[in-house]
Amino acid sequence: MSSSHYREIAESILQGRKTATAIAPVSADFPQLSIDDAYQIQSIVNQRRLDEGGRVVGYKIGLTSEAVQQQLGVDQPDYGVLFADMEVLSGESVDCSGLIAPKAEGEIGFCFKEDLDKENLTFMELLSAIDYFFPVIEIVDSVVADWKIGIVDTIADNASSALYMPGKRIFSPQGVDFEALAVAIHSNNECVASGRGSACLGSPLLSAYWLAKKLIELSTPIRKGQIVLSGALAPMVSLIPGQQYSFRFEGLDEISLNAE
Repeated sequence: MSSSHYREIAESILQGRKTATAIAPVSADFPQLSIDDAYQIQSIVNQRRLDEGGRVVGYKIGLTSEAVQQQLGVDQPDYGVLFADMEVLSGESVDCSGLIAPKAEGEIGFCFKEDLDKENLTFMELLSAIDYFFPVIEIVDSVVADWKIGIVDTIADNASSALYMPGKRIFSPQGVDFEALAVAIHSNNECVASGRGSACLGSPLLSAYWLAKKLIELSTPIRKGQIVLSGALAPMVSLIPGQQYSFRFEGLDEISLNAE
């Protein structure tokens, strides 16, 4: 793929996002696209946000469910970049009119108290670098019509990230069984999805470890104070304007979201 093709695809994604208008799958128009190509496109898309004053605050991990990986024919997760203007405070309303087909996921986020830039980073070094963790809702939204995505479609579109809503409480990671952490998602007081940390690459910690090593390889390591959204604990749910959603993280926090 040429750089001109990268820019062409990036521009179509940016325009779709700007106008909240879905586009055709990138993979359909450019079947030769590789995963590396898709990350090149993501970089162009995100550089535009930086040029317009955006500030990177962390990363999100996607495709952490084995079932979703099998559905898309891949054997690895993916990642995208979080910008400061993507944060929505707990209890605030989410305006769906500027989004295309938003869905929400219950996740565990981590904040780090030191740079994760050591070569051959060990799992124990990752653990010691965690400042705190927090329950969080990630609002994902695909620029591709009807979510008919493949791996390159979602990567190019910044891993389908849109917004994130952290809870109001933070927690020490000491002694926590992250595999057992549970979330139940309610819509209008009816449970519509539930799951546990084991659904996220076996554990949210393992998901964060995968990303930390990946970013070290790319010479763009996670920095002190940055956050990582480690991936969904339960199936994502569609956001319908006019409905209220409650993400109940067992023993931790409850985060409310109003869709408008």
